[in-house]
Amino acid sequence: MAIRVVVVDDQVMVRAGVCAIVGSQDDLEVVGEAGDGASAVSLVSRERPDVVLMDVRMPGMDGLTATAQVTALDDPPRVIVLTTFHQDAYVFQALKSGASGFLLKDSDPRTLIDAIRTVAAGEAMLSPTVTRRLIDTFAALPAPREDDPRLSSLTPREREVLVELAQGLSNAEVGAALGIGAGTVKAHVNALLPKLGARDRVQATIVAYDLGLARPRPVDNPGDRLDSV
Repeated sequence: MAIRVVVVDDQVMVRAGVCAIVGSQDDLEVVGEAGDGASAVSLVSRERPDVVLMDVRMPGMDGLTATAQVTALDDPPRVIVLTTFHQDAYVFQALKSGASGFLLKDSDPRTLIDAIRTVAAGEAMLSPTVTRRLIDTFAALPAPREDDPRLSSLTPREREVLVELAQGLSNAEVGAALGIGAGTVKAHVNALLPKLGARDRVQATIVAYDLGLARPRPVDNPGDRLDSV
């Protein structure tokens, strides 16, 4: 069955281009387009797509507000925010609003297609520059808030996995760092996500830095995505 996609952008030519890219793939299907946030929410409620490609700056309701409303629906779609802007505020607000991915509009078509497939499979996707900026922003946070119930609910191993996960490492890389198998890492990730109230690895990463549990490490070539859970 094809992955059902809704494209949201206030520029007609941009929408047409994105729709053409998506429609060129046999396993992807564009089921609707919208030019503003309010129309997008209505369209998503009606069509129930698997993935929404959401612009940020639009007239009326912006894409970040629309993302929050879309991800609050029952059985919500995955949302990839597409923008020409690099501002950190967009990244963090989009992710906290429930977006599963954040890509710049100058990303190549293959990256966009891969991102759709990635988030539709329940994973998360960030461009390399966004990953680096996300980590840098949390560099000066205070010490861990040990009294936070989200932290106290984690086992010692889950906490170790979360720290490594927050660096953008794959399951295999986390396993290598901790001396355990990738399958065991995956099991720990599946267990810690609900304890943190996080839907995926991106939101878990935000929680880890927000709580002061994780700290950035030097990263020369951050990967495109946070691995599957």
